[in-house]
This record gives sequence, structure tokens and C-alpha cells, in this order.
Amino acid sequence: MSKRAVLLVNLGSPDSTSVPDVRRYLREFLGDERVLDLPAPFRWLLLEGIILRTRPKKSAHAYEEIWTKDGSPLVLTSKRVAAKLAEQLGSAAPVYLAMRYGSPSIASVVAQMARDGITEVLLFPQYPHYAMSSWETVVVKVFQEAARLAPKIKFDSVHPFYADADYIEALYQVSAPYFAQPHDYILFSYHGIPVRHLRKADSSKGHCTLVPDCCTTCSPVHSTCYKAQCLATTRALVRRASIPAERHSVSFQSRLAGEPWLTPYTDFELKRLPQEGRKRLIVMTPAFVADCLETLEEIAGEGKEDFLAAGGDHFQHVPCLNDQPPYIDFLAGRVRAWLGGDSLTGTHLRQAAAIAV
Repeated sequence: MSKRAVLLVNLGSPDSTSVPDVRRYLREFLGDERVLDLPAPFRWLLLEGIILRTRPKKSAHAYEEIWTKDGSPLVLTSKRVAAKLAEQLGSAAPVYLAMRYGSPSIASVVAQMARDGITEVLLFPQYPHYAMSSWETVVVKVFQEAARLAPKIKFDSVHPFYADADYIEALYQVSAPYFAQPHDYILFSYHGIPVRHLRKADSSKGHCTLVPDCCTTCSPVHSTCYKAQCLATTRALVRRASIPAERHSVSFQSRLAGEPWLTPYTDFELKRLPQEGRKRLIVMTPAFVADCLETLEEIAGEGKEDFLAAGGDHFQHVPCLNDQPPYIDFLAGRVRAWLGGDSLTGTHLRQAAAIAV
């Protein structure tokens, strides 16, 4: 008899804000070939010779700004999500939680599922949008560890859910009270990626950044186009919330120096908007399902300071979905569909990995 379970996977955090722990975390994170997709020798030189010499201390300070007495906000929120989802599902399926980097590791959780006698797993990457450095690396890592540690377990994977009507409704339910507050403008800030990653994910090699208005020109390659999916999320949410076109825009944050990343850059926009009379700003970060360093420190902290210093009067960051009921309901709905035999909620992990690679 089959024994089914759910596996949620998010990004992860350092074990603490100490420089050694942050360095260890960054080594694993930035050492991922799908994050820094350079040939191994060059990736090692960049990471060990430059990044890990200076970045851990700066990042440790940033983590200190958001750390709670119980630990990482991202990990704590993810644990609450898993617990609330498990409560909704009851005896239908246990819920496991892993982090792509840091603890609990994917390998340790896959091994635990094997010991628990699990035979089928719904992998639910906690990323609404496809990117090789987020959704893809989670799916491929789980596939690798499952093949090594639990080859008898069948895995299905939820596809990026950026345009799922229930996900959009969850975003709307969480954001509506903030949109109802007086404001001049709404900025939708998504995590940035190198432009090169868009082209690399374009299987046709003839659409992304080459076709005019490529993100809104219908194409099968949008299934692996991060920017097109971010814009699709924004269009759907704006439509649901009846936000006028002139009252919102999209930007991208968290870039690294050295090559072109998706534009416009969020930090530039936060300094520009007050100069255009946008004095009361709402910022929403739909690429993140749980508040983390990039939302709490980069946007709600540093971003707010930049906006106010540039002449803004009021800044409001909309919290992520976190463990709020609309998101738990969305997750539970997807899981119940899978438990009921809906093959459209996911694809076998081997197929997902093939698409990702």
C-alpha cells in the first residue's frame, strides 16, 4: 500500500549570524552551479578568492538586522507553514520541510522519508516562478538525492505556480488591506537574475531578448522564462486588485555586480520615484512566499531608508504570504488535488528534472 507525503523546499538560511556560519552558507549557496553558472575552476576562484573574503562579514551584519531570538525568519516561517499545512491535511499525508542550502538539508529529509516508509512524494518548491537558480536547482537536487538515497520513492513535482488563479487570489487576499491604504504608487519588486540566465533558459535560442516585447509575445519558452512569469503574476494581480496601469510598475532587486541583470533595478527606482512625485509608496515582493533577508532587510529596511532619504513621505512593504491562511489554503488545495489523482498538478520528478536541465 502506498504511503504519500509532501515535501516543501525553500531557499534556507545560515545556522546563525556568526561570520563562520554565514561563510559556510554562502559557500554552499554561491557554489551551486545553477547560481554561479561559471566553469568550476572560475566559480571556485571567484567564490574563494573574492566573494568569501569580504561578503560573509557584510552579510552577517545584514542577517543580524532581521534575526529573531528563535533564529532565521525564513526557516521559522517555513516551519509554521509546514505545520499548518500538516494540520489541514490531517492523516491524508505527512508534510516534510527541507532547505536547498543549510538545514534541514534535502539529503537528510529524503533519507528520513525513506526510513518512514514513504512511497510517493509531492515535491512543492516554494518558488512561484521558474529560474535555474531557484525552482530548477531545487528540483534537480531533490532528484539527485532521491536517486542516491531513496530510489524506490516516486516523486511528483509542482510546476511554477506564478499564474495559478488560487495563488493570485492568495496574493490578493494578503495584499488587499495594504492596497486600501492611501498611496501614490505600487512597486512590484522581484528577485533579479542575470540577463544571461534568461537566454540560457530559452530552448529556442531565438526568442528571449531577441523578439520585440518577447515577454508578452506568446511563446512556449515562457514555461522557463523567469521575467515573463514575473510579469504574468503582476498582470494577474493588478487585474484582480483593479490597479490602474499608471499606478504601478515592476522592478528587480538583489543583483550582483559584473554583468547585466534584469532592469529596472529596485534600488534605483526607490530613489527615482519620489522625484516624480510618488511620495507614498507600497512595495510588494511576489517572488518570495516567505519574508527573508531580501524582503526584511533589503526592502523593508534599507529600501525604506533610501526611499525616505530621496524625498518620499510614506513607505509600506507588504508582507509575504508567509503562513497566512490564504497561502495555506492554496497549498492544501494543490496537495488534495494530487492526492485525488490530478496529474495536472505536477509531473514525475524525472520529467521535471529533464525539463530543468
